[in-house]
Amino acid sequence: MIKFLFKLKTIFHISNIFLIFLYIYPGSFLGCFVYNDCNFDPQITRDFFISSNHLYAFIVLSILGILAYKNDSKINIVILYLFFLSIFLELLHFIIPVRSFELIDLFGNLFGVLLVVLIHKILSIYEKFKK
Repeated sequence: MIKFLFKLKTIFHISNIFLIFLYIYPGSFLGCFVYNDCNFDPQITRDFFISSNHLYAFIVLSILGILAYKNDSKINIVILYLFFLSIFLELLHFIIPVRSFELIDLFGNLFGVLLVVLIHKILSIYEKFKK
């Protein structure tokens, strides 16, 4: 179990670095790499009220972070970090060339974190009542 948690924490930290790189890259790194067009930002699904790409990215990162630190005393720090990161990375788009701050992206980031945190909290309460 310890080896699994160590691997999960490592995957969380690597994913974290990769996400930060994608956010601070001027232009679309995935568009450059996959489509050979740095101005093209590939969409996984259509956006509605929030950015779906941002939602999915922060859902995955939040799941990894919460699972990695679930039984650790640092879980609340990880949750605060995820909320802070979701806001800070989008605010960086004010100063990064070729990137722009968008509220739907910020809401996608925040909603992705919030969704996973709420599910985690509900499951934690359920486990306490189950005992």
